Amino acid sequence: MLVQILRWSLLAGAATIVISNYARAAEPLTIGYQSTVEPAKVAQADGLYEKAIGRPIEWRKFDSGAEVIAAIASGGVQIGYVGSSPLAAGASRELPIRTILVAIGIGDAEALVVRNGAGIDKPADLAGKTVAVPFVSTTHYSLLAALKHWGIDPASLRILNLRAPEIAAAWQRGDIDAAYVWDPALGRIKESGKVLVTSTEVASWGAPTFDAWIARADLIAEDPAAVQAFTDVTLKEYAAYRADPKAWSAESAEVAKIAKLTGAKPEDIPALLQGSVFPVKAEQAGPALLGGGTAKAIADTATFLKEQGKIDQALESYGAYVDARFVATATATN
Repeated sequence: MLVQILRWSLLAGAATIVISNYARAAEPLTIGYQSTVEPAKVAQADGLYEKAIGRPIEWRKFDSGAEVIAAIASGGVQIGYVGSSPLAAGASRELPIRTILVAIGIGDAEALVVRNGAGIDKPADLAGKTVAVPFVSTTHYSLLAALKHWGIDPASLRILNLRAPEIAAAWQRGDIDAAYVWDPALGRIKESGKVLVTSTEVASWGAPTFDAWIARADLIAEDPAAVQAFTDVTLKEYAAYRADPKAWSAESAEVAKIAKLTGAKPEDIPALLQGSVFPVKAEQAGPALLGGGTAKAIADTATFLKEQGKIDQALESYGAYVDARFVATATATN
């Protein structure tokens, strides 16, 4: 009788595991993305993430990293795309988030553009002008860093908190004199403006920015295979682009898919891709990125944001908010 009871217990336990795995596979995974021009949009358009992860995916588009952080904090999003500034702000609040992949080292893909006819020929001319930027974003961080480099008091400007689509609309109405933003808004405002500085230059002044994919800690604990599959698919697209950037021309199928998801003009996308750095597997887990550099960059960003009064605290260490295991074991090739 005891043997029979033990057999029933084992069968019941096995059935529970099967049901639990089945329920997880049927449960949608919610991923928050932005309109950033980057190679992984091709995999998103082709449904490759769903195939690799084995779960339905609900893709939610956001206009800023701050919105993604809020959605992840509430539990409404499990994986999200954010910039280094909102990432630092979220980690400083000790949210249950982990950086699983560095998506982009931001360069010319983000820039401060001044309106033609606004009377802004040099940085000092920004005083008294209206400048728009999404608050607690990488461009907000870069704007503040640039103003500090130029010795300009931010209080001497009228800095408006506008989302990227709102910036494009405000620019068209003539409500703002300058804006620090990314595409597709960047491409639109450049048509009637000039670039005063790019994030490449700001990085050279000691304030680099990057974008990252982050995941909730509970997703990592409950379904690490899904996070691994997500990482593998993303790195495969980065490797494909890095292997032959010229193949991603304005007429290519890859660029057409990116344009559809981002709203950027196909003719602008090749240059935008070239304006960013997409780290491949060999670089991701190295000391410059998830092997140490990323945590330091988050810490440096948090310290700056604290100095600027944008966050309440900066932690002593941000190593707990970086998880390199998925890029270390990723199956993507270089």
